[in-house]
Amino acid sequence: MNKAALVDEIHAKIGGTKVAAEQAIDTVIESITNSLKKDEEVSIAGLGIFSAKKRAARTARNPRTGESIQVPAMRVPKFRPAKALKEAVR
Repeated sequence: MNKAALVDEIHAKIGGTKVAAEQAIDTVIESITNSLKKDEEVSIAGLGIFSAKKRAARTARNPRTGESIQVPAMRVPKFRPAKALKEAVR
């Protein structure tokens, strides 16, 4: 499922216009992104928890040349699924 299919699903469920459904999805994604930028967790009951995790600096290897590359420390998004989501997928 992609964003367009999700817009169609929301539009079919709540009505209104597809533009409004797309704006709703954009608002949710933007809100989650902004919260993660501020280093806040986003918890959605039944879905899971979005958070930002710090990844330490490391030395990696370029697979094409074999050359060592220094990868800087960075923050990456992380998702922990809720128990209800895990059980639904099983």
